[in-house]
Amino acid sequence: MTAVRERLAKARNSATHLELRDSYMRDDPDFLAWQEGHREDPADRASWWTGWHDAVAEAVGRGVLVRRLRVVCEPLSDYIRYEWEGTFANVAAGEEVRWLPRSRGHGLLLPVLEGWVMDEQTVILHHFGGDGQSVQPDMEVIEDPLMARQYASACDTAWQRAIPHAEYRPS
Repeated sequence: MTAVRERLAKARNSATHLELRDSYMRDDPDFLAWQEGHREDPADRASWWTGWHDAVAEAVGRGVLVRRLRVVCEPLSDYIRYEWEGTFANVAAGEEVRWLPRSRGHGLLLPVLEGWVMDEQTVILHHFGGDGQSVQPDMEVIEDPLMARQYASACDTAWQRAIPHAEYRPS
């Protein structure tokens, strides 16, 4: 995640994360704890606030629009339900988060690889295997304004159809 944090620290206007998978890193200790019944307490900020949240809050404080668009199948997989329950932390840091059920995505042309678009100049692609685990290289930084504008345009179009986190209720 270092490349993302480095670029976020330099972002001037926008940082958009497009998420397309229904499962990630199923061996993540936090996900495993969630499966065992652990839930974060939104009132106990010290227990869930991380360096990522600091980075987002700092960027938002500089005026950077930080957005996260999650394209999901319904009903949600266990992993995406875990993410939905923890999204309060992203929102608390200043991210705008929306959910796009695939059933609302007809006619959209979305990239096949997910990742970040920074200031419509840089694309940071994430690479995962079919099981949701990172593959090497796990990240690819591409400084290509044309590609970045294409990603940003696709995200913007999908964003308009997506449901704000505060309104989204998983089926």
